Amino acid sequence: MPQFLPATNNNWWCDPKTEYAFVGFSYEVTACQSLKQLQREFFDIRNHFNSRYVRLYGACDREGFYDDIVEAAWDNKLGVHALVWFGFDGSDIWMTRRDTLFAALHANPKAKFITRGVQFGSEPLFDNVLPPDQLAAQVVAAKKNLSSLNIPVTVSELAYGYQERGGAQNVLDALDFINIHMLPFFSQEASTGNKAWPLVQTDLNWFIAHGKGKKMYFDENGWPSVTSPSVQPNSPDAVANIPNEHAYYTLLDQHCEDLKEVVGGGIGWFAHIYSDDQEPGYGIYDDAGKLKFPFAPRTSC
Repeated sequence: MPQFLPATNNNWWCDPKTEYAFVGFSYEVTACQSLKQLQREFFDIRNHFNSRYVRLYGACDREGFYDDIVEAAWDNKLGVHALVWFGFDGSDIWMTRRDTLFAALHANPKAKFITRGVQFGSEPLFDNVLPPDQLAAQVVAAKKNLSSLNIPVTVSELAYGYQERGGAQNVLDALDFINIHMLPFFSQEASTGNKAWPLVQTDLNWFIAHGKGKKMYFDENGWPSVTSPSVQPNSPDAVANIPNEHAYYTLLDQHCEDLKEVVGGGIGWFAHIYSDDQEPGYGIYDDAGKLKFPFAPRTSC
């Protein structure tokens, strides 16, 4: 990072065509981590794994929390995919979260230099939080609000979320880039992590067909090491354990060259999620802070 803030973030970010292969971690913030913890874990994310980004997941409503995110990300040379979290209670608190985030983006002079994009999510179409036309209108309004900051806007969603909602093409059309949930464990054809590539291709090909050449990322992307009441397979052959979680990421790494060639500048993928204490079963670390398996995916190929 420069010693002094530039006058503008025009041409600040690397070309999206360089943002393929592994780009970083989803990072759950419901615990409202302290600045000290953010600094420690963002340092690890950047330096241990050569990450470029963190993609926020969940919500922390503590005043000034996004300013702490900005500070930790700036200090550790990370970009952030920020998130307007809807939650699962059907309330309109997401509007307050949206307005709070946008206020921080405008007020904090460093924010536009670390915020790679703002997402509406997670899975608002699949969860039927808003009708597609209303969600598209939110994206358009957010793009207008953030245009002076050069911060693009997207939605974090499954292929199935778009497919099951009539009129969802207008949401895709409104996006600046496409953040894709890639969770093949839940496919009715799932078996093991090392056999998931055809399932990945099915969803990816749908986005290629409907995304009109836009840049794409796999943001909520992984394979669970355990099941839970909210993580249950739809295939009797789907296996959730640590070797299969590892095998799925190995599979993506092996297909680096294929992902690089995808329209829009290649697919950048996040690992979901940093630690099991953020979401059980999906972490690269277990809930005791121990690495579950060797993890050193390529960031280029």
